[in-house]
Parts: sequence; C-alpha cells; structure tokens
Amino acid sequence: MFRRIHSVLGLAAAILLMVVAASGAVLSVLPAIDRAQVVAPPAAGASVATVAGRIASQQPGVEVIKRLPSGKVVAYFVGNDAPPTSVIDPATGAPIAAYTSSATQRWFTNLHRSLFLDDAGRVAMGLTALALLVLIVSGLVMTARRMGGWRRIFGRARGNRMQRLHVDLGRVALIGLVPSTLTALYLSLATFGFVPDGSLPVAPLPTVSITSPALPVERIAALASVDLDDLRELTFPDATQPNDLYHLMTATGEGYIDPATGSLVGWQEHAVAARVYEVVYMLHTGQGLWWLGLVLGAAVLGLPILGITGAVIWWRRRRTQVAITGNVAAARADTVLLVGSESGSTWGFARTLHAALTANGHQVHAAPMNGFTAYPAARRLLVLAATYGDGAAPTNADSFVERVEAMKTAPAYPVAVLGFGDRQFPHFCQFAADVDAALARGGWTRLLPLATIDRQSAQSFTRWGEDLAAAMGETFTVTHVPERPRTYRLRLTDRVDYGEAIDAPTAVLRFALPATSLGARLAGRSLPRFHAGDLLAVVPPGDDVPRYYSLASASADGFVEICVRKRPGGLCSGFLHGLAVGETIEAFVQSNPTYRPAPGKRPVILIGAGAGIGPLAGFIRANEERRPLHLYFGGRSSTSDFLYEREIAGWLDEGRLTTLATSFSREKGGGYVQDRVHRDAERLRALIASGAHVMVCGGREMASGVMRTLADVLAPIGVTPLALKAQGRYSEDVY
Repeated sequence: MFRRIHSVLGLAAAILLMVVAASGAVLSVLPAIDRAQVVAPPAAGASVATVAGRIASQQPGVEVIKRLPSGKVVAYFVGNDAPPTSVIDPATGAPIAAYTSSATQRWFTNLHRSLFLDDAGRVAMGLTALALLVLIVSGLVMTARRMGGWRRIFGRARGNRMQRLHVDLGRVALIGLVPSTLTALYLSLATFGFVPDGSLPVAPLPTVSITSPALPVERIAALASVDLDDLRELTFPDATQPNDLYHLMTATGEGYIDPATGSLVGWQEHAVAARVYEVVYMLHTGQGLWWLGLVLGAAVLGLPILGITGAVIWWRRRRTQVAITGNVAAARADTVLLVGSESGSTWGFARTLHAALTANGHQVHAAPMNGFTAYPAARRLLVLAATYGDGAAPTNADSFVERVEAMKTAPAYPVAVLGFGDRQFPHFCQFAADVDAALARGGWTRLLPLATIDRQSAQSFTRWGEDLAAAMGETFTVTHVPERPRTYRLRLTDRVDYGEAIDAPTAVLRFALPATSLGARLAGRSLPRFHAGDLLAVVPPGDDVPRYYSLASASADGFVEICVRKRPGGLCSGFLHGLAVGETIEAFVQSNPTYRPAPGKRPVILIGAGAGIGPLAGFIRANEERRPLHLYFGGRSSTSDFLYEREIAGWLDEGRLTTLATSFSREKGGGYVQDRVHRDAERLRALIASGAHVMVCGGREMASGVMRTLADVLAPIGVTPLALKAQGRYSEDVY
C-alpha cells in the first residue's frame, strides 16, 4: 500500500514539486544575500527612541521606520533630498542607499505561493505540500521496512545504485524537507483561516486631544523602552493632523503613542497564535534566520533528483513485472499466485505456471506478494518467493509476513511456498523459509511442503509442477523456458594463471569495460556501475543459466576482474579457463550491497582462501583512504597458488593493506587459514573489541571453519560471530 501511494502520488505531483523546489531554492538564498548587505547594527540595547531620534535629526521628513527580518533599517521620507525610501545606518541615522523591493523576489514569491493564480493557486500549493508530507511518511515507512526496522533506518541503504541514491539522498533531505513541509502546511491553513494566524483586528485611532507641544522623538518614554531588534514598524504623526499619534508595531503587539506625553494610548498584545505564526513563517522562509534558509534550500534542491531517481526506480520495477496474459481479477480467482521478486526473474516462472493452470481450466490471478488481500473464490494459494541479499525479502514482498501475522484466522484454502535462490549464498531461500514458517504459525493448511529452486533450475521447477499437479489431483506439465537475461559482451584483456603445479588451476581474469554511448547509459542499456564484492553473472555458451563470480574490481578501476577456480566437469569454469586474450564472454552485473566493508575508518579483517581472495583484493585496491585492512589468506602452496602475490606486496608498500598473514596447507608447518586465525587470537580480539568488521570469502567448509575458530577466539571477551553478524560487523560471501 505504501509503495503504491508513494509511486502514484510522486508521479502525479512531480511537476508541482519541481516548481516548489526551483522557486523555494531561489527564495532560500535571498535572506542570506539580504543579510550580507546589512550595515553593522548599533551597540546592543539601542532603543527605538535613540535610533528614531538620529534619523529624525538627519532627515526631518521621516514618515515611517521599519526594521526588516534581515536586520536592515528602512525609512520612508517626504519633502527632503533623501531617496523616498532609504536604507539607514542605525548608528548615525543617515541614509546610506536607496531601498527598492526586489522584483525578482516578488516574482518567485508569487510563483512559490500561488502559481500566479490567487486563491486557486494557493490551494494547489497547499495540496502539493500535503502530497509532499505523504511522500515523506510513506518513504520513511518503506525505508524502515527495507532496512529491517526503524532502528536501522539510518544504516547502509540496500538495493541497486539508483535505489541507494534515492534512499541516501532522501534521508539527508529530510533535515530540510520535514520543517519546510510542515510549516508550508501551517501557512496554507492559516491563509484560509483553518488555523489562527493571530492577526489583530484594526484598532480605531484613539481620540486624544493634544494641547502640549510634541516631545522630541528620542525623549518618548514608550519608544525608549523598546529595543530596536523588537521593532517591526513605527509610523510618525502626520504634521497636518493636530491630534495624530505615533503608531508602533513590535514583536509582541501594537498600539499608539501620544507625542505630547510619550505614553501609550492604546496597546494590543499579540496572542500566542501570532507568535507561533511568526516563528513558523521564519522557519519556512529563513527570513531572520538566513543560515536556516540555506539549509532548507539545499534540502529542497534534492527534490528534483529524488523525483528523477524515483521515476527511474518505478519504471524499472514496471519492466521487471512480467505481463501475464489472461490474469483474472482477484475476486474471481480459484488459484492465486503471489510473487516476490527483486530482479523480476521469478515473474517468468509465475507466467509459465499461470499459463499451465489456465490451460487446465483454472481462473488464475497473479500479483506481487505485497498485494495479498482477501480472495473469496480461492481454492489454493501458491507463493513464489525469491530471497534478496542476505536472506531478506524483495521490495515487492517486504510486508507479506507482517500481513500474514496480523490475520486472526487462517483462510480455508491451502498454501504452497516455492523458494528461489542460489546455493552459493549462505542464506539460501531464507525468505521463503520465513514465509513458510509464518504461515505455519498462523495455522494455514499446506498444499505442499516448502520446496526450493536453485539458480532458476527449469528442471527443478518442472518436478515441483508435477508434485503440485498430484496434490491438486490433476494432470498438467509446467515447462519453463528461461528468458536469457540482457548481457554485455566483455573482452578478455589479461589473465594470470595459478595452481597448475598442485592440480588446483585458478585464474585471475581481467576484462575491458564495454564501450557504450551516452544515450545507452541514460536508457539503462549500459553495464551498470559496480563495486568489488558485487557479482558478475557469466552466461556460458549453450546454457542460459548464469554462473555468479564475485567481482575483484569496481567500475572506478576501469576493468572487470574475477578470480575463477576450475571445477572438474564445471561447464562455466571450464569455459572461462579456456579463454584466450581477445576472446569474449556474455555477462551482466548483479549488485551485492550486503557484502562491502562497513563505512568509516574502523579496521577490517579480511579472511579468504583460494579464489575467495577476489573481492578482498578489490577492497584493498580501493582503499585509498588507507583505513586499517588486515588480510588472512589461505592456499595450498606459496609458490603455486599465492594469488595476487605481486599486487599484495605493492599494496603493503602503499599502505592500502596494513598487515598480511598467510597459511599454505601443503607446506611444512602449514595449515588452513582458520589455523592462522587461531594463532592470532589475541590480536584479533583487540581488533574486534575496537570495532573491526570481519569479512570472509571462500568455500562453505572454509567459512564454517573460520566461524567456529572465531567463536573460540572471541569467547574470552563475550562476543560471538553471530552477535557480530547481527550488528552488521560479520559478512560472508560463501560458495
């Protein structure tokens, strides 16, 4: 629901939000410019009487004195040589420059407040502020869900580059957007009388018979008690009207002053509402707080970028949701397919299943998992759930478990959950398991036990389809032909081979970045930006199922690099090891934002064996800030499979790598990398106690051994690897 509200409202209000952003940004700078032109004010405590006396002695024809929010003192004259409206030096009372209100400011103010449409425009801009508030709230809710709760809302953003930019910029812009939006709503409501602005009714001029000569303005007691900083406006008596009075407006109220006695004749104190309105106005415009205006302006400038990134995210999500022919309405469906997918690949399986069930006479409705609702005609629910990142829910399924747990009674129809994932990741199909467990706790009847699909296996999907048909008492076949993902042709430019002497061939393969046009980049048809630790999905010839390899380079390095161990009988690894320089592969990049060093300057402990050093090498290469990185590397032979040996020596000299500890299992006195970790127990305890982040990459057995060893190492200080993982300080890339 929140995503739909956020997307629809953001797209609908995009143009008006752009107008608000552009005009607000211009207006936000003007208080600072105005402030920069202010002459230094007089000594603290200068009264209105003192400054008015100085002005009157310099220019007897003064009619009105105003103090503007910027601190400028402006006077209006008649019948003398000074400009009719002048900026005044309050220290001397002398005019220093002619004062004219800015036509540019008036134009942008009218645009910002009303679009030059008077009340209709003010209503439109008020509704725009309300829309922005809803966007802020819905965006915060979605971010909290995506981050794993409100406590983690300011943690590292998840998703692809565009999603991370949208979230990161949105969180920073909140500093200015929240006060700007709330104050804009208040001012709009005050304009139409829905909340009080505290304005006073126009008081009639008191009838006073003045028989004595007027006092000099500097001797008027009522003005001597008012500090210049509190002045809003002082109007002098009209010399042609014998009983005319001073009219004084201050920050706290307004009234009249008898020029003969210098005493207040009538005074109206501002209500609390007026003071509130003045504070709200100041917070919204920055008038009187020029630095706040700059902060608000910087924040509102983020709106166009948020709009563009939001539109791109929406468009990409629309493209990943596969159109399904013959999708019936939810109220008429006897079979419901709910799909949780981050990249869109699971929708292809849903379409195949939808077609098979429809051909067998069923009324089938397919929708995202977050679209879960009541299905009055349903006889079964089938959930196809992919796992995102480190065991998390895809964005179109992140509220499903919460909705299931909120149900008081499970529906009568049964449910089957099918998980999609990749066994090379430690939390294989974790989200599907979480969904299945939530359904079990809610008392749902199972149509089939939880099943999983590894790496989009069409054969496994067909077997599951056979089990589904049997459970339904029907006969049908689900034959899925996977769509080949959009790939990019990468040319091999360099390779370094290791491990041949010990029968463990491993190659570091470097590919050139594909050349793409600006148009292709803007349209999203170019290789996306990537970081070390992201995944290169290689599609081997004759097989549409990609194989994933951790990247040892980032886009900024100017090349694509992976480290590949040749597996006996491995189709893709054999293909890659057979490549000659100049030959090409078809591949694409998949973001893996959960496997990156935590931000900051705290130490990072890198532990890897064999080809698992690939992303760790990428992290070291990118360590331009020289934060402490400590590498533990395990191999078989220092003379045969010491991967990146030459580069590591250079990184140590440059300070990109702080320390290196190695262990080679086939050498005398050697062992595995976890043995080397155990020997450094005291140092590792000190590093982790200081906040170090642990990153492990390599085979499953190695990773399990490292975790057991670290559990022993950290036991004396009461820390466990699982506790570190919960804190985001223990990351694994396991295959």
